[in-house]
Amino acid sequence: MTVTKENEILHALETLKSKTWVDLTHTFGPNSPHFAAFKDAEFETLYTHDDGFFAQQFSVSGQYGTHIDAPIHFVRDQRYLEELDLKEVVLPIVVIDKSEAAGENHDYILTVEDILAFEEVHGKVEAGTFVALRTDWSKRWPDKGAFENKDENGDSHLPGWGLDALKFLFEERQIKAVGHETFDTDAAVDARKNGSLIGEYYVLEQDTFQVELLTNLDQLPAKGAVIFNISPKPEKASGFPVRSFAILP
Repeated sequence: MTVTKENEILHALETLKSKTWVDLTHTFGPNSPHFAAFKDAEFETLYTHDDGFFAQQFSVSGQYGTHIDAPIHFVRDQRYLEELDLKEVVLPIVVIDKSEAAGENHDYILTVEDILAFEEVHGKVEAGTFVALRTDWSKRWPDKGAFENKDENGDSHLPGWGLDALKFLFEERQIKAVGHETFDTDAAVDARKNGSLIGEYYVLEQDTFQVELLTNLDQLPAKGAVIFNISPKPEKASGFPVRSFAILP
């Protein structure tokens, strides 16, 4: 088949649709796990089919369910969600699998050594990629108790990124963005120790985005897939629920 300028986009679409597509997004509702500082979502039915049409109203924080964080979420005078370029949110995805380690140690923190070990097997993490931390924490969804994983003192134990690992990826490997399966970039134990989410601040300080509460990362290869992070475009938003999905090679 000869691909002309007139049909190359349609041909590319046919190729993409012949591949496996993986939904990386949780279905969320009023009872879903969420960051402790936010209220439960509220879904209200405004009209039913008896009224002629079915319509609902949704009250939900921007950082709810699988969601995208814009730089302004943590950093003053940075970009809002609407300012992210369309091409910016479609990236090659690298998946670092630490699910076994996180299963054994719920306070697991990704290190530079973990990244170097990954590269020994899969090759160097390429510049301009979206790097996802797989912990299989998403398999606890939608059980709030299991997801929050609190001890007898009420402290949560969730894995996360180490600050040194993030700095290595952004500064040495020149990656574009990150994503993970938990509420926050930082491991819960680090957040308590530091009194803030320093890893999350660092990521957004790079004038880029991140995606939280991803799922189905276990269905992706370490390299070769492409992630799409598609969201609505509310005015001056710090973040919003996102429909993230990947197309496999």
